Amino acid sequence: MLNMEKIDLTINPDLVRTILTGFIHTELTRVGFWRAVIGLSGGLDSAVSCYLAAEALGPENVLAVRIPYKSSSPDSLEHAQQVIDALGVQSLTFEITEVVEPLFACFSDSNPVRRGNAMARARMIVLYDQSEAFHGLVVGTSNKTEILLGYSTLYGDSACAINPLGDLYKTQLRQLAQALGVPDAIIAKPPSADLWAGQTDEGELGFTYAEVDRLLYLMVDQRYSIEDCIEAGFAPGFVNSVAQKIRRFHFKRLMPPIAKLSNRTIGYDFLYLRDWGT
Repeated sequence: MLNMEKIDLTINPDLVRTILTGFIHTELTRVGFWRAVIGLSGGLDSAVSCYLAAEALGPENVLAVRIPYKSSSPDSLEHAQQVIDALGVQSLTFEITEVVEPLFACFSDSNPVRRGNAMARARMIVLYDQSEAFHGLVVGTSNKTEILLGYSTLYGDSACAINPLGDLYKTQLRQLAQALGVPDAIIAKPPSADLWAGQTDEGELGFTYAEVDRLLYLMVDQRYSIEDCIEAGFAPGFVNSVAQKIRRFHFKRLMPPIAKLSNRTIGYDFLYLRDWGT
């Protein structure tokens, strides 16, 4: 039986930092862009993306956008400002309250999830508007844990041109954040999408990132079966719940599938830039 104490999610922060800054620079410049736009929430993930982008492109080429709602935590705005001040990136703040309130007024039965999804998508409208205005691509902030669990809003916080964080579990992001010099207050605070008062990621998910990252590492990286994970010591209900989330939300990790009619279908036979002679 696996000794769960041997599940090692330790990263080499210096190596990861080098790879990810190189990734940001290469992926943007190869398509003719030199600037990045980031939705800076004041949380850990967006702070790490901002630090990496500033290092990869220069702070003058990064636009950090704070996009609060009227109920957003003042701490989130302050923590985002700490990142802006520390890095010297360009910034702006746009409150989405007046954008989403007419929608909420039309649908009085909206629950917190529907309202949260609307806010996430409204924020992405702002980011992509600024992407055009700033002539930069939107850099994503979703980590591997969130992507696997489907814990994001499709065409909301999951939308981006490139994502430097998508192969790092949340616990690994904390390691990288420390190496980058992200303020301790941001690293230590409970992760939250800040969609409504008191909302936290772990409260919604029903488990901690530390717990689920270890399980996801076995299921995804080590290809353990559900039975293997239970035998390793994880609670059956927990394992089955996580496996169900991975299966159920797979559609969020894919481009919309196209019905195949020809012998060169996008996403099936036409997959890479090299297919177009590059």
